[in-house]
Amino acid sequence: MLPSGSRAKRKPRGWRLGWVRSDACGTMWARQEGLHHPHPHTVVRCPSSSSSSVSCSGDSEEEDMGLLEVSVTDIKPPAPELGPMPDGLSPQQVVRRHILGSIVHSEGSYVESLKRVLQDYRNPLMEMEPKALSIRKCQVVFFRVKEILHCHSMFQIALSSRVAEWDSTEKIGDLFVASFSKSMVLDVYSDYVNNFTNAMSIIKKACLTKPAFLEFLKRRQVCSPDRVTLYGLMVKPIQRFPQFILLLQDMLKNTPRGHPDRLSLQLALTELETLAEKLNEQKRLADQVAEIQQLTKSVSDRSSLNKLLTSGQRQLLLCETLTETVYGDRGQLIKSKERRVFLLNDMLVCANINFKPANHRGQLEISSLVPLGPKYVVKWNTALPQVQVVEVGQEGGSYDKDNVLIQHAGAKKASAAGQAQSKVYFGPPRLFQELQDLQKDLAVVEQITLLISTLHGTYQNLNMTVAQDWCLALQRLMRVKEEEIHSANKCRLRLLLPGKPDKSGRPISFMVVFITPNPLSKISWVNRLHLAKIGLREENQPGWLCPDEDKKSKAPFWCPILACCIPAFSSRGLSLQLGALVHSPVSCPLLGFSAVSTSLPQGYLWVGGGQEGAGGQVEIFSLNRPSPRTVKSFPLAAPVLCMEYIPEPEEGENGDGDEGRTAADPSAAVHPTICLGLQDGSILVYSSVDTGTQCLATCRSPGLQPVLCLRHSPFHLFAGLQDGTLAAYPRTSGDVPWDLESPPVCLTVGPGPIRTLLSLEDAVWASCGPQVTVLDATSLQTQQSFEAHQDEAVSVTHMVKAGSGVWMAFSSGSSIRLFHTETLEHLQEINIATRTTFLLPAVQGELKDAGALGNRLLLVSRPRGPWKRR
Repeated sequence: MLPSGSRAKRKPRGWRLGWVRSDACGTMWARQEGLHHPHPHTVVRCPSSSSSSVSCSGDSEEEDMGLLEVSVTDIKPPAPELGPMPDGLSPQQVVRRHILGSIVHSEGSYVESLKRVLQDYRNPLMEMEPKALSIRKCQVVFFRVKEILHCHSMFQIALSSRVAEWDSTEKIGDLFVASFSKSMVLDVYSDYVNNFTNAMSIIKKACLTKPAFLEFLKRRQVCSPDRVTLYGLMVKPIQRFPQFILLLQDMLKNTPRGHPDRLSLQLALTELETLAEKLNEQKRLADQVAEIQQLTKSVSDRSSLNKLLTSGQRQLLLCETLTETVYGDRGQLIKSKERRVFLLNDMLVCANINFKPANHRGQLEISSLVPLGPKYVVKWNTALPQVQVVEVGQEGGSYDKDNVLIQHAGAKKASAAGQAQSKVYFGPPRLFQELQDLQKDLAVVEQITLLISTLHGTYQNLNMTVAQDWCLALQRLMRVKEEEIHSANKCRLRLLLPGKPDKSGRPISFMVVFITPNPLSKISWVNRLHLAKIGLREENQPGWLCPDEDKKSKAPFWCPILACCIPAFSSRGLSLQLGALVHSPVSCPLLGFSAVSTSLPQGYLWVGGGQEGAGGQVEIFSLNRPSPRTVKSFPLAAPVLCMEYIPEPEEGENGDGDEGRTAADPSAAVHPTICLGLQDGSILVYSSVDTGTQCLATCRSPGLQPVLCLRHSPFHLFAGLQDGTLAAYPRTSGDVPWDLESPPVCLTVGPGPIRTLLSLEDAVWASCGPQVTVLDATSLQTQQSFEAHQDEAVSVTHMVKAGSGVWMAFSSGSSIRLFHTETLEHLQEINIATRTTFLLPAVQGELKDAGALGNRLLLVSRPRGPWKRR
């Protein structure tokens, strides 16, 4: 189902493939309907999408859902069963049969688990007298289980018929699409996931307060054949789609190109992955709400923190169990304790974890039946703008060290002056101080070495050899100390928090040190803290206009936030037009230093453009700081039309000769480069390792045609020219990765300009007007050519690969189209105009270009300068 006002044009076919649905979050996913159900006489009405809350008046689940003409419990689907394996099957066919058997077995087990939930738990509890659990609570606990069972019972019926004809058809993907792309599946699973935390809470409370209910659960578990608890059965719907995804991924790996099931399997994976992602997000949001509720219970009703948590304006961004550490004056670990740290959108809260001991009857029994969460005792909380992340060795002048207590928050605070005088260092800061001491000692030893060299006599243990050994030993100790600092800092999160002022009224801060489970967790905390602060700025309150079309799937604070807004060019005297931009990533080998304290991906942003008759301009922005800054700007002879970042070649791309050359001379290795295409036909190659803007090579295009687009593959650098020529420069083993001195291989793609190129694993796509030509990436032979748009006056302007499809945008109109990479079939068309019409006239502007920086940052450029949004 497409958004209101969107027009989806699909080619008529026996089945429809739709990989796209646009929602308020800007996400895209697939929907397909129209496959003939194997049992056409079974009538099923989909539930209303508005029934997201649990309404329990009597036994009215069926009425709430708008179901059913058939009774779920009366469906007796035949057990799917594969026949004997025929002779002469290929190894892939044998593997596919085994995977199908796994699908059949896992689905049968899943359906039986759902039936057990209803037959062994729900129905007896509803009929029991006296009631161990009220009817209303039973309906809440088992909300949507019956509807989920209905969906999978229908799927199992269809699966039986498909298994019976497997040896003749070998198709399963379209069945998954037909069964799980229906809105009913998303609705019932969404309701179940959103209700899961509430259901478990009711079960836990009933176990604590109603012995009859606890005894009922124990008895049912003992009588079950596999001893699985009610919780173990009810968590299976949450795990079902990831299991399907793994099985279909294996099936797709063993399905060759050209197989009739391959396209359907790709669509089925798209459907299931999107469905699983949405359900996981809803589960995450539900868990966050439960965490805040659990935290609120631990705070006094009269406290200001309780009022803040219950105001409804707070959202939990990150929550994790970290280990707080306290060190002695010799760097020894004094104590450590687990804390639960909550990052909300405007505050940071730290709490002690209090696992209630099993001090009364039934506590252990309850924990074995359903997980019992911890209780929290709030240790401290502080406003987010007052929290600072401090890295070891990177403090600089960011705060007044004389007014900082580096100790845990609950300790008795000593005077700041005493701390400053004693120069006590803890953990990694002590390691850093020891490194500084070693550096000073090395300088002294080097001076001693110079003095020893002036001695006239010969003395034992006082000669140049011994002195040089001293220097080498100190250098080795320094390297060891640096490694210790780097290793300790990878998982060490140091936060500077505001404390109570001292007797004289001076503000005092204190330092807390947390150990994260892994380096990525530390990076996540640092970046989330930084982004949360940015989100509090006025320009992000709110930063987006969004119609609430899909409230059910809209997550709080899902919108990207405006990280910064900077002019594209530093020159104010010229009206330069932005032509292209590219991100040059630079990986930092040391996790935990200040480079990770920025929300931007590390590296540099190259921005190019120019003005007709006034030459070109390139600006290089450093992204290694909290705010980007210009580090280099240089002019060019002509405006920049395109850019391409070329990373280091992967292992095996250069051939054996290059490997031996690199091993013999590491400095001769091919480094990342950036290629620029200019309006005068020039192609320039720059090194992206440093900002010295060293031009490694230059060449002119055939006929001095303007270079409109550049793309690289493992074998060639492709240049799309104004006259419809595709120039291919082969890879070379020299310092410059491409042979720009020899004439390139030229192919005529069409009569018009080549506006965009796309490099795939084994092919290169080139657009000329509405036509797209597919070439072999190695031989450069034309494989196929197809029409992407029916209007001859329209050109393909952008192409991007997503999964097994290629999305295309055009020079006119507001539609984007999806084509399959293998069959080149036109699969989907989406009109995105309805989204842009919600913009106010004041913020409307021309979308000149857009690029992705890292995995999470989008850069959108306008005539006045670029926007960066997280």
